[in-house]
Amino acid sequence: MGEKEALQAVLKGKCPRCRSGAMFTHSPAKLSKFGEMNEQCAHCGFRFEREPGFFYGAMYVSYALSVGIFLVASVILYFLFGNPNIEVYVVTVALLALLSYPLNFRYSRILFLHVFGGVKYDPSL
Repeated sequence: MGEKEALQAVLKGKCPRCRSGAMFTHSPAKLSKFGEMNEQCAHCGFRFEREPGFFYGAMYVSYALSVGIFLVASVILYFLFGNPNIEVYVVTVALLALLSYPLNFRYSRILFLHVFGGVKYDPSL
C-alpha cells in the first residue's frame, strides 16, 4: 500500500514527507506561473529546496523525461506513419517538447525531490 501512496504523491505533486501539502502554488495549466513552488509544505513545514541550487540536479531528470518522450514519438512516427521525412520528426519532437515543458519541469523537480532528496515519509504527520 505504501508504494501506491508514494506514486500518488508524486503524480499529484505532494510533499515527500507528509504526502499532503502541495509542492507547487498553481496548476500547470496556468502557464505564466507553472514553475512557482511553495517554499515549504503548508501541512508539515518541510522545506522543499533542501539547499541553494538543490534543483539543478532535476535537469538530469528533465533530460531523461525528454529523451523518453522523443523516443516514444519517434517510434510512433516510424511504425504508424511509415518512417516519414526527417522534417516531420523534427517538427513533431519540437512541438512535443514545447507542449510538455510545463509538466516536464514540474515532474522533474517532483521526482528529483522524492527520489534523491533523502526525505523519509512520516505517516504521523
